[in-house]
Amino acid sequence: MVQLNLPENSKVKKGKYFKDRTGSKNLKKVNIYRWDPSSGENPRIDTYEVDMDNCPSKVLDILNKIKNEIDPTLAYRRSCAHGVCGSCAMNMGGKNGLACTTPHAEIEGDIDIYPLPHLKVKKDLIGDLDGLYKQYKSIEPWLKSNSKSETEEIYQSKEDRAKLDGAYECIMCACCSTSCPSYWWNGDKYLGPAVLLQAYRWIIDSRDDERQARLKKVADELKLYRCHTILNCTSACPKGLNPAKAIAEIKKMLATANI
Repeated sequence: MVQLNLPENSKVKKGKYFKDRTGSKNLKKVNIYRWDPSSGENPRIDTYEVDMDNCPSKVLDILNKIKNEIDPTLAYRRSCAHGVCGSCAMNMGGKNGLACTTPHAEIEGDIDIYPLPHLKVKKDLIGDLDGLYKQYKSIEPWLKSNSKSETEEIYQSKEDRAKLDGAYECIMCACCSTSCPSYWWNGDKYLGPAVLLQAYRWIIDSRDDERQARLKKVADELKLYRCHTILNCTSACPKGLNPAKAIAEIKKMLATANI
């Protein structure tokens, strides 16, 4: 049998236990991944008993309650709290999602909260998204037009505008990319579902004049074709988008294009 030996400093250990002090009879145990790079200590799992009678409905509410009332050292990202910014993406109950839109009532038993999988961790629940945003920058996600006019709008029909539906809504939260096994193993080369969905959004934009160049940019065995249609990305997307379909459409365009 194969034995995998992890470096000693990467092994997750049992952490602190924070017992309830409110006397509530409606408690939920919340297990949270903790790691502080400045401490030199191993990652650990801290457990909190949370009074659910005085906690709103989302996982982010639990985290806010813990930080405000129990343990102010807990670190995580959050901003809009309405599923728009993508800041609070994390793994909850074994699934990637946004803490601000995930109801804690849907998670049975104890609630386990981890950073997004297979990312370097900056601290606690904060994943390092630098690589993802470098890849996003590489596809040049802005309109490229040969129009010389600075006063006339670039016309787009309602039909062409409708083609962007299901692509422009992406908030780059990375839930899809970090659920993809191909991205786990080839994240330095494979662009991943989030970035490829954004690439597709600009490739199909009728106002853009660089479709061929954009297709050529992603036409690479590693950048694009590491997608094996596992569909984890589509299942993980908190906005209900379908990155796998967008990737398949890019492949179809490349199969019929003279590039």
